[in-house]
Amino acid sequence: MAAKEKEPALSGLQKAAILLIALGPERSALIFKHLKEEEIEDLTLEIANTRSVTPQVKEEVINEFYGVCLAQQYIAEGGINYAKELLEKALGNEKALDVIGKLTASLQVKPFEFIRKTEASQLLNFIQDEHPQTIALILSYLNPSQAALIISALPPDRQSDVAKRIAMMDRTSPDVIKEVEKILESKLSSLVNQDYTIIGGVDAVVDILNTVDRSTEKHIMETLEIDEPELADEIRKKMFVFEDILLLDDRAIQRVLRDVDNSDLAIALKGANEEVQNAIFNNLSKRLAVMIREDMEFMGPVRMKDVEEAQQKIVNTIRRLEDASEIVISRGGGDEIVV
Repeated sequence: MAAKEKEPALSGLQKAAILLIALGPERSALIFKHLKEEEIEDLTLEIANTRSVTPQVKEEVINEFYGVCLAQQYIAEGGINYAKELLEKALGNEKALDVIGKLTASLQVKPFEFIRKTEASQLLNFIQDEHPQTIALILSYLNPSQAALIISALPPDRQSDVAKRIAMMDRTSPDVIKEVEKILESKLSSLVNQDYTIIGGVDAVVDILNTVDRSTEKHIMETLEIDEPELADEIRKKMFVFEDILLLDDRAIQRVLRDVDNSDLAIALKGANEEVQNAIFNNLSKRLAVMIREDMEFMGPVRMKDVEEAQQKIVNTIRRLEDASEIVISRGGGDEIVV
């Protein structure tokens, strides 16, 4: 009797499609938000072409994915040997070696992973005396909120310098990254991608500036407009500030206002120009518009800091709604805004 023919091994794309099918549409949609457009297209096509998957194959793919996730976490916590030891306990020796062997460059640990888990205030004390280029390199690897706290606490003259260096950063040699890690005595795994690592760039500094307080953002942008006008213009095109509410159409403004506290709105409008105020009031009910105007009139003088904080809350709401695809912001491309 002829031996049963072995089924061909699945490609990475096929495994990814099977995993997304197993996760279901809601979880898959969340994953799609973090993928590039071409990756989404490839996966969508592969999912469409996947006719049927046996329970055994689905279970194998899920188990492999789980193993890789475990390995990634363990490597971040204590390096490759630590990961191997824990995986052996969790999955057995053979499976652990298989999982470790399948880790690709895209799954390797990001530099400064350990520092990403450190409190921003502690990290600031650790790096504030470093060269601005070193600070820029580290901030490029942190999440925007953590980087924003640190750059806000730097002296004003260093804020714009560091922001400029982040924006103009392109590729950094693994040797340089390792040397910085060594100087900072971090407990990171030494495994870094041996391809030149792409970090920084305009998008990185935009994420940070979108998160810092308004006064820090203004100072950095005003300085960049003097020192690097072309760079400042490129950054500004990708940013969204309170006055950019004028970029939204009426339906988008109405959607935003549903999630905004009336007291925050009244304070925010105290420091807004007439055009912005009109855009807001035109999208409120007459009764609510009268109430907000009365609140603005009776609250008296308001500190600029309070105005900026209220405006920032509204901007954060706008960014959240954009991330959730509930509104679309036109940023000068001429496209019609869709809600």
